[in-house]
Amino acid sequence: MTTLSLVITVAIRLGMVLLFLPCSVLDKILNFRGAVAQAREAAPNTPIAVALIVTGLFVEVLMPLGVLTGVADRACAFVLAGYCGTTALLWKQFWKPGDFWTANNGQGRTLFWDFLKNFAVGAGFLLITFGTNAAAVNDFFAHPLWSSHPYSLTQERSRP
Repeated sequence: MTTLSLVITVAIRLGMVLLFLPCSVLDKILNFRGAVAQAREAAPNTPIAVALIVTGLFVEVLMPLGVLTGVADRACAFVLAGYCGTTALLWKQFWKPGDFWTANNGQGRTLFWDFLKNFAVGAGFLLITFGTNAAAVNDFFAHPLWSSHPYSLTQERSRP
């Protein structure tokens, strides 16, 4: 692997996780009350909302580190893909405002694009999880904690 390919690999993975670590993590920490208030939109009470935010912090700190370091990166990317889908379904509910078809600049349209962006980012994590071919999908389900060894000199996935 050349230095350029290593730099590109790191840059791509860093680009995938920057949204979470440090950006979203810092936002949740620096504006914890606001984060809990937002979580209350989907949670029936404040203790559950706090638990959601703390769980989110756990995911947003540890999973990006796995993706960046290559330690159980496929499993970490899988969790992040699920996290993106879950947050889209809980907080980007474009169908709720009722103005999606009636207003070009309504809340429903804004939420719709955010909803799709969440799923697109999740799909990017699924590429890390499963790779780009069917054999890689089978590999993941057979051994989900194996690393993809993104910084190795060969294309082969190394097995423990």
